[in-house]
Amino acid sequence: MLNKMKKIPANSGIAVNNNNKVNRLLNTADNTTVTGSADSSTWDVILTNPTTTITPAGITPPPPTQINKLQISTAGIRKDKRRSSSRFNISSNRELIKLPHLKDTSPSEQEQLFIQKLRQCCVLFDFVSDPLSDIKWKEVKRDALQEMVEYVSSQKNVITEPIYLEAVNMFSVNVFRTLPPCSNPNGAEFDPEEDEPTLEAAWPHLQLVYEFFLRFIESQDFQPNIAKKHIDQKFVLSLLELFDSEDPRERDFLKTTLHRIYGKFLGLRAYIRKQINNIFYRFIYETEHHNGIAELLEILGSIINGFALPLKEEHKVFLLKVLLPLHKVKSLSAYHPQLAYCVVQFLEKDASLSEPVVQSLLKYWPKTHSPKEASYVLERNGRNIRRYRTSRISKNNGTFISSVSQMYFQSTFSSS
Repeated sequence: MLNKMKKIPANSGIAVNNNNKVNRLLNTADNTTVTGSADSSTWDVILTNPTTTITPAGITPPPPTQINKLQISTAGIRKDKRRSSSRFNISSNRELIKLPHLKDTSPSEQEQLFIQKLRQCCVLFDFVSDPLSDIKWKEVKRDALQEMVEYVSSQKNVITEPIYLEAVNMFSVNVFRTLPPCSNPNGAEFDPEEDEPTLEAAWPHLQLVYEFFLRFIESQDFQPNIAKKHIDQKFVLSLLELFDSEDPRERDFLKTTLHRIYGKFLGLRAYIRKQINNIFYRFIYETEHHNGIAELLEILGSIINGFALPLKEEHKVFLLKVLLPLHKVKSLSAYHPQLAYCVVQFLEKDASLSEPVVQSLLKYWPKTHSPKEASYVLERNGRNIRRYRTSRISKNNGTFISSVSQMYFQSTFSSS
């Protein structure tokens, strides 16, 4: 209800006089607002809201100001992440029973006990959300793995045919998994002096699994003809996917393991080279980010060293289409010594490749990336590059050809 109050001139200000009549109205109502009527010469009191502020007639009061908290985006902020864990499928039944030692068992029962321990080590534990959980059973698994590493290394005639399936299965269950999201998705160069590597939280068990499998493959009892039923192309592909792990300790084990498989399984050699090529192609032309390029190049350096002469055409294509384009990636410094070693191996085996190699290097020469240029090939012998730009060097120029590999090697490794 609208009640007429004391008339107040429109130019007398916006404060209401605290007269008795107004005070009585304010005391008798919980909600009080003084506002202007249609008549600009008078102001009315309306019992609606708890305020005594008035507004001249015909003017709508402004809405209250909304206070918005400042939202700071952290998408571009890189946080140090020193420990991580892959996505393991944690076993539901993790209560392990400590089995007898292999050395304390009769020879007729050792094979069955060996299989029991291998199956027991297929149980996976949580090392991230609750690292202190299942400590007793984690220790049982660790002891079993350590015992099997020593058993395979020191004993003979212990790798029987039933062991192959169990050993490969135990390795696959523990090692093959989805890697955690990359802590550096932008692919910035890793600086070992300033950046902390991301370490695998489950490494106490993973390390022993890798060690066991390496001793298993390197054992004198190991027979590739039997193992090839289980170590196949699918196994190799899963192994190669793990080279993108951020833990340098795991990549080092992977490098040694893949190299042993390449040496023992002749039927897998071409497939391994092909899949490494595919990783390089994706790295060069799609992602420009991969943690294991240096380790893969180390393996290739040993493989190239064993190439027979004359070089096959596919090997030359690999040099020109895969290895040399690796020079144009921004993170070249992370794997440049290993890449240079691979190129040198080709040049020492076939000097006629020097001219296309130099042409490719000039094509990918960094003009705007000084850290990359600082580590680039022939860095200390830039004069020879400039000479080559102005005058085409003949393939028969033996002096230049022999000096190319020498300068390439010295400029890369002399400072390391």
